[in-house]
Amino acid sequence: MTDDVLTPTSTCTRLAGRRAVVVGGARGIGAGIVRRLHAEGARVHVLDRLVAEGTAVATEVGGAFHEVDLLDPGATTRAVEAAVTGLGGLDVLVNSAGILRFGALLELDPRDWAEIQQVNTVGTLTTMRAAARHLIAGGVGGAMVNIASMAAKHGGANEGAYAASKAAVVALTRVAALEWGAHGIRVNALCPGYVLTEMGAATRTEADVARWSALSPLGRLGEPGDVAALVAFLASDDGSYLTGQAINVTGGMIMH
Repeated sequence: MTDDVLTPTSTCTRLAGRRAVVVGGARGIGAGIVRRLHAEGARVHVLDRLVAEGTAVATEVGGAFHEVDLLDPGATTRAVEAAVTGLGGLDVLVNSAGILRFGALLELDPRDWAEIQQVNTVGTLTTMRAAARHLIAGGVGGAMVNIASMAAKHGGANEGAYAASKAAVVALTRVAALEWGAHGIRVNALCPGYVLTEMGAATRTEADVARWSALSPLGRLGEPGDVAALVAFLASDDGSYLTGQAINVTGGMIMH
């Protein structure tokens, strides 16, 4: 690696003055995104249901934490409003919250299906709508980045509900890009592959990690920083001509 490779501790300020809200920013990929946006100059507020972890990350970057329950659209909208008010406006929204549960389709509990769709899909739509109203009113546009999943394009066995929810996030991203582009709002999705975070940690083994790593031409799994770096790019003016895209962050596991 060269010395000019951008890291979370770099002095790049391409997001200086930007006001960002990260939903699901308490840990994992979301926390990595919070830290990266802050490192590039943005002011960041964190929304999450995990109070202790979310408060710690927000405090670390000099931001504020807002508790949110994505199962409650009204409360979700109010949490976004509180964050925007605290920031004095909005330039960037990142949706990184999500839940993952495994189960064969023939055995899938409809209640699990409904909760996964409510959090991963309806929750994303709710925050997007709340943010869009502010961005449109501001008159200068902004950027939204939705964290979908490789499962949206290549859902695996026993993850039907999760794959469906993330495919819906990709579809919402494209529709929002079409509807809000005239207001200068860019909306993109990222589709991470296997990223080592707290999600799924209880069920994966060392053998799983080795097997998944072998699927990538690069021979490794992703890290939160791999996703966060692309979020920062899309949130900045460097990504000003990208909208409606669902970009793979999979180390080559998915190439379409």
